[in-house]
Amino acid sequence: MYTEDDLRGAVASGALSAEAAEALRHHVHGRRATPQGDEEHFRLLNSFNDIFVTIAAILLLVAMAGIGHAFTPALDGPPPFSGVLMAGAAWAMAEFFTRKRRMALPSIVLLLAFVGGVFEALVGFVILAFQANDANESLIAVLIAGCALITAGAAWVHWRRFMVPITVAAGAGAIAGTVIALVVAIIGPDNVEPETALMPLVFAAGLAIFLFAMRWDASDRERQTRRSDVAFWLHLLAAPMIAHPLFYWIGVTEGVNIGAGAAIAVLVVYVAMGLVALAVDRRALLVSALAYVLVTLTWLFDRFGAVELNVALTALVIGSALLTLSAFWTPIRNAVVDRLPGALQARLPVAGTLAHA
Repeated sequence: MYTEDDLRGAVASGALSAEAAEALRHHVHGRRATPQGDEEHFRLLNSFNDIFVTIAAILLLVAMAGIGHAFTPALDGPPPFSGVLMAGAAWAMAEFFTRKRRMALPSIVLLLAFVGGVFEALVGFVILAFQANDANESLIAVLIAGCALITAGAAWVHWRRFMVPITVAAGAGAIAGTVIALVVAIIGPDNVEPETALMPLVFAAGLAIFLFAMRWDASDRERQTRRSDVAFWLHLLAAPMIAHPLFYWIGVTEGVNIGAGAAIAVLVVYVAMGLVALAVDRRALLVSALAYVLVTLTWLFDRFGAVELNVALTALVIGSALLTLSAFWTPIRNAVVDRLPGALQARLPVAGTLAHA
């Protein structure tokens, strides 16, 4: 099986001309009767060897974490030396499995282990330094923000070395964490309430990351380069940061007693998210909000007497709707995009026309 990344590499090395690669793309997508951009490429596995290597890498990373924990067993917080050893081991393995072998799943796991290890080490050293003293909580929040900022810098260094698409999302998440931690430090940790501060911050950060993702998407409207892969991970990060605060404010997260007004609001918001997902040709928003819609529909069916079948009916409605949307994604998306202003259409991924085999 040849992936989009393989085609790019073949063109870059001169083994295949750009015209031949483009002809192959059109041939494959024509046989599938699906426009190239609408497939939203996401490479996770090249072969079963990716899974084999990932399992081995995780075992080694767990071992590094256990060895590092032995240095500070009594620390009330993340053990810093575990993070150091995990980050070092992840970088070392990435030199071979990412830089030389270009293995997708191991590269993702190693990137997450590296970034997580760096952040764990930094936070662990901060807690270790203040463990014996009663430090001001605002100062701790500022230091945590600094840890997140340094982690974002480490993600940038990793990106420059290995160019793993998920790295940009990891860095964006670290920067978002930095900003949120700084705002919390200014307000005061004791004064931070989810309704008044935390949720608006998460929502604003999600919107910022979404706009950042759209910049990457706009630079590759036909989705033929790594920039599209970077945008995919940014959308995947932004989606729950946007969806969760919205449904939190509606009241879905408070329990099963939702209320008719909240249920209608959930459905309206989900439809709006669906229109945005169609316009930008990304399904992450739909997936992130799916759990809230399932809870809402289950409550509605239960409220109207279908107690024994509420879960089955919910699954039937949502499953049928999503399958229909998937089957007719391109014509529905074309209809949505055609109704948008021309200036906005020029910045969105190309809306394709179904090819017939």
